[in-house]
Amino acid sequence: MDARGAFVRQPNAFRHRITADGSSGYLAEPGRYHLYVSLACPWAHRSIIVRKLLGLEDVVTMSVVDPIRDERGWAFGESMDGTFSPDPMRGFNFLSEAYAATDPAFHGRWTVPAVWDRRTDAIVTNDYPILSTDLATQFHAFASSDLDLYPPELRDDIDSINGFVFENVNNGVYKAGLAASQVAYEEAFDALFGALDWLEARLGASRYLMGSRLTEADIRLFTTLVRFDAVYYVHFKCNLRRLVDYPNLWAYARDLYQTPGFGETVNFDHIKRHYYMTHAQLNPSHIVPKGPANDWRAPHARARLT
Repeated sequence: MDARGAFVRQPNAFRHRITADGSSGYLAEPGRYHLYVSLACPWAHRSIIVRKLLGLEDVVTMSVVDPIRDERGWAFGESMDGTFSPDPMRGFNFLSEAYAATDPAFHGRWTVPAVWDRRTDAIVTNDYPILSTDLATQFHAFASSDLDLYPPELRDDIDSINGFVFENVNNGVYKAGLAASQVAYEEAFDALFGALDWLEARLGASRYLMGSRLTEADIRLFTTLVRFDAVYYVHFKCNLRRLVDYPNLWAYARDLYQTPGFGETVNFDHIKRHYYMTHAQLNPSHIVPKGPANDWRAPHARARLT
């Protein structure tokens, strides 16, 4: 928190880049990197979707941490299919052990996503803003799909809208929900719903944020939208309107959810248990709401848009 009671997100500690030509010192290659994720976390969810869309499951392996996090941090637990997912790298019980093995002096938060490098036996990055982009652009030689989520001719526009969405929506829900003052909360709240109104208007004329092309910008917005009614509307006090109250945004979110690579990566059980059971200051009873009854498989008619 800053002096005004506004939530301030910590910088990421490990920010190495993985590149197709190895110029960063970390060469994109099959079997070298292991992705640590939480199915509850919207920042990790970006990389999960990119990995799925490009068919990189056998190229970049992945472990899922348990959705319930305590003072020891993320523990290794349930996997995507509900089975136990132990750490295959060093037999860690907690993700914090991977951070300590990388840097014994590290004293920050142990965050997901994080990428372990088998060659250097250490975390190479936990820099979620760029990690999903590197997965989308640097591993194409090994992908089973030719989908270009970050096309060169659209990168400036994608970066611009990503910055707007991050500040006001992705991080905006956290700035509202974790604010420690009424003023900071209301500023974040107003910015969030102003941004959602703008996105609602934009998506009335085009199927995706970049027109007719699915890009990483859509992935970044989706991971917040898919959690909005289940968590942020109630838990983070973002209660002016629900996602389902926005005709275009709700249809857009359903369109993405029904696109292969999106819906099967969503785990509402992990999402709701994580948020409602790990923020004791917001929900001391740890009771997990049963709703909402949103029909993510309902028709959306978005294909008619260009």
